[in-house]
Amino acid sequence: MADLETMRHSTAHVMAAAVMRLYPGTKLGVGPTIENGFYYDMDVPGRFTPEDLPSIEEEMRRIVEERHEFDREEMTISDAIERFREVSIADAIDRFREQGQDYKVELLSDLRDRGTTRVTSREDVDVDPGNVETASLYHTGEFVDLCRGPHVTNSGEIGAFKLLSVAGAYWRGDSSRPQLQRIYGTAWATQEELDRHLWQLEEAEKRDHRRIGRDLGLLMFHPWAPGAAFWLPKGTVIYQTLSNFMRHMLVDEGGYVEVRSPLVFNKALWETSGHWEKFRENMFTLESEGQEMALKPMNCPGHMLVYGSELRSYRDLPLRIHDQSVLHRNEVSGTLSGLTRVRQLCQDDAHLFVRPDQIEEEIDALLRLVGRVYGLFGLGYEMELSTRNPQSYLGEVETWERAEANLRNALESNNIPYRLQPGEAAFYGPKIDVHVTDAIGRKWQCATIQLDYQLPERFDLTYVGEDSQRHRPVVIHRAIFGSFERFIAILIEHFAGAFPFWLAPVQAVVLPIADRHAPYAEQVVQRLRAKGFRVELDARRENLNHKIREAQVQKVPYMLVVGDREIEADAAAVRQRTGENLGAIGVDDIIQRFEEEANIGGERNSPSASGSGLG
Repeated sequence: MADLETMRHSTAHVMAAAVMRLYPGTKLGVGPTIENGFYYDMDVPGRFTPEDLPSIEEEMRRIVEERHEFDREEMTISDAIERFREVSIADAIDRFREQGQDYKVELLSDLRDRGTTRVTSREDVDVDPGNVETASLYHTGEFVDLCRGPHVTNSGEIGAFKLLSVAGAYWRGDSSRPQLQRIYGTAWATQEELDRHLWQLEEAEKRDHRRIGRDLGLLMFHPWAPGAAFWLPKGTVIYQTLSNFMRHMLVDEGGYVEVRSPLVFNKALWETSGHWEKFRENMFTLESEGQEMALKPMNCPGHMLVYGSELRSYRDLPLRIHDQSVLHRNEVSGTLSGLTRVRQLCQDDAHLFVRPDQIEEEIDALLRLVGRVYGLFGLGYEMELSTRNPQSYLGEVETWERAEANLRNALESNNIPYRLQPGEAAFYGPKIDVHVTDAIGRKWQCATIQLDYQLPERFDLTYVGEDSQRHRPVVIHRAIFGSFERFIAILIEHFAGAFPFWLAPVQAVVLPIADRHAPYAEQVVQRLRAKGFRVELDARRENLNHKIREAQVQKVPYMLVVGDREIEADAAAVRQRTGENLGAIGVDDIIQRFEEEANIGGERNSPSASGSGLG
């Protein structure tokens, strides 16, 4: 059986063939595979709606049953243009646009004239840009498409598929060009795999962090601040709890020091670091008193200045600098997506300045930290090792080989399986990327550990060695959560808003049965708050069951109901958000239970004075 990508590619062709049968006069754009599926951009008479998709699927199944061969034909670019225009090249452009496949003609013309078929900054049409003399066509029954392949042998080999949605897409990503119709689909080897994927999509929609974040009062967005989240009171509790948790792990336990670095720097910093050349289009720039400035998109160049601000000895290393200050990245507006793609963010960022002989020991500690943090949230994870891109790297090959060996040895000595990603490293050094798996099986790239020999060189950073000579440190860039924004989005969807007790913005709500029980309920609230727990009182004159249901909808872990019997016993009737009724429990025992649930990683962390800490 063909691999999934090949099958999905072939399914895209079958979908386009079905549309051509049902909608004569359709002009084809491009139809690449994407993660878990495919899409095809088409210029169709009229407009698609979701109601059109079942009939297209039905026609696709007919084509699959007809078992058409995928026949490859190679021809010169000029012949291919003639084939798609179906008129002479000399004919006027408006005539062949009416009669032929204009979008394919444009792609072929670009291939012939410029040796490129780039559609947007991220997509390439499926022809071979290394050969500008010929193009390949694939025939599937009466359908013909420009494509480099490969494909399944015949349409009968296509597995289970489903068309998912319709969207608009500007031709070649240019808003000044025609808007085409894009149909998204997914294809899998078996119906069981398809059903699993469709369940995952349905579950993901239910868990969407933007909807849950709004419903639980965690966060909001406003068009006047695109790509920047407003953290509402409950969301701020989650944000600060995670921030304090990571600060405790690093500063209190891990030997890190924390700094706060400036948000705006002169362009000279970014020229020195290389970001002005490599990353400028993603930076917010401004001018002040005739100087070009930029909001920082990352902390590393500023940390180079911190390190270089004083003479360092080999005894001072490793120096681990932690920073949670605000970053800005000028992402394209069309790519912004809730908390997962933003313009303003914070990271649990750190840079470790180490001697070469300390590299593997520090990487070992970071790998253990990754396991400890992700284990706390029940997130499985996998690791990738990205190595040097031979066409795009700074420094010497020998340095890169040594850095790659450091990372590989750390992974293997810790018995951590990993996938090798040749050529995928950043331009300044190799890296380990960590991909977590959430509750419904989706994978997210979070932690990263990168070795960097280049920035110390660019900023002329040194330390005085045991031999009294100057030596160059190595920098380890690392983040465990990644950005707080993206990690919180992952957690919202992973837990579907039902956060573990220690992280829940409201950990318990106390519910008096009648007005006369309110004073005792207030006492319970104060006793719990005095222990650092986040507890609310709901003394509204509402039906008790209604208030319990509201607390469950808000994903509050515990509801503590108090009436006459509870007052007499210094207790509360305890209900969980799952609906389980634990019965009457003494308030002191409730406090003990809460302390055990707030016991993170085997040790209780002291709550902050504001009550938004780990307790």
